[in-house]
Amino acid sequence: MQKDIPDLDRLIYEGAVKLEITGGIPTWEVYPGSRHQRMRFRIQTSIKPSAESGTWCECSWLPDVYIRFRDGSIKRPDIAVFDTEPPIQDEALTIIPRAVVEIVSPGYEYKDLTLNPPFYLSQGVEDVVIVDPRSGVVTHHRATGVNTYHAPITISLQCGCECTVPQVGEAAS
Repeated sequence: MQKDIPDLDRLIYEGAVKLEITGGIPTWEVYPGSRHQRMRFRIQTSIKPSAESGTWCECSWLPDVYIRFRDGSIKRPDIAVFDTEPPIQDEALTIIPRAVVEIVSPGYEYKDLTLNPPFYLSQGVEDVVIVDPRSGVVTHHRATGVNTYHAPITISLQCGCECTVPQVGEAAS
């Protein structure tokens, strides 16, 4: 009998899936499409020190990097923002990013919208920005609460950086 979907082992071997463990809950997803990748690229290249922030930050960012959190969870945020350059190493980072940006992928809304924000905040991440590249809705989570915006929007992060989420149509160009 022919299978429509390749075995998970084969997908992992071929590097076609992304595996994470969030608070003991394993999740996997296929790698994202071009809309997601273009939105991520536009956001990550917009990250810079905020002009009005009095805080110094190197605003170093890494896309899709493995991070091992204090509780043993392993995550790969779409964009992780650090206040200093993270170490160059082959294994998962153990330093906690100051901010993360996650871009909602179709079929993975529960992970992106429900699991990720409280998890990251519980691990010491100060800013969690969730972007839906189809609707343009942007939610910015902090320990003090949640704000919802519509792209385009520039968000000031507590570390002293800012990032710009472009208009939905701009991500495709």
